[in-house]
Amino acid sequence: MERHTGARFLCALVLAGACLISDSGVADAGKRLHDQVLNGGAAQIRQEHSVTAAGEGRSGIRDRIDALLHPKAKESTVKERGPIDYTLQPVDLDNEDILGGPMATEAQCVNYLLKNNPSPSISVTPEELVSYYYEEATKEGVRPDVAFAQALHETGNFSYGGTVTPDQNNYCGLGTTSEYVQGGYFPSAQIGVRAHIQHLMAYATTRLPSSEIVDPRYSLVRDTYGGMTLPHWVDLNGRWAVPGYTYGQRIMNIFQEILQEPVKG
Repeated sequence: MERHTGARFLCALVLAGACLISDSGVADAGKRLHDQVLNGGAAQIRQEHSVTAAGEGRSGIRDRIDALLHPKAKESTVKERGPIDYTLQPVDLDNEDILGGPMATEAQCVNYLLKNNPSPSISVTPEELVSYYYEEATKEGVRPDVAFAQALHETGNFSYGGTVTPDQNNYCGLGTTSEYVQGGYFPSAQIGVRAHIQHLMAYATTRLPSSEIVDPRYSLVRDTYGGMTLPHWVDLNGRWAVPGYTYGQRIMNIFQEILQEPVKG
């Protein structure tokens, strides 16, 4: 009896907290929309997500309750996963391709993040999160350092404060099509990073991801563009983020700031 009473009390607290988070998210929500792949399809996408918003919210609350009542083992550490095999590319500030190899080191990415936010709101260490970007992006041929720069831009250096909340493991505003739709929830940091990289692939290449597709909007983008690709970061202007007139340029500016971090070794 005591166990059931405690569980019901815990559920009540989580539900109350979820309501507070939701209200705060609406109050602080940014006005920018994401993934408006076609101007003519913007209303349809917004309508699609307004219909599913309530269901997504209830599902998210259930997931949080289940996580508290049945905690899972902590994700594996970087040491357990081993080193990531990649080769640093020569620095080329004129290269605005989405696909390619890294020019910045993992340490430079971590240092830049901690310099701008010593206490990022993430479920793993900064080193682990960066290593996930290098692992997931490298195996798909996406530039991991610039993808991480995009995540920094989208999350405000992982301080959030808008529609998306830290518990979503959503680092790129994936599925946030209005100020009332929080977008995708992912079960771990690595899956959230994987979804981000796959979404970049949906725009930049017709090649399928090597891992199982976890990006819920991958097919929407691919079906829209067909054989057409958007290979450069500036091509995402007005598409990944709306209005997003200088969206790609801001990401590249962050990337160039990362490159200015000292390289140890």
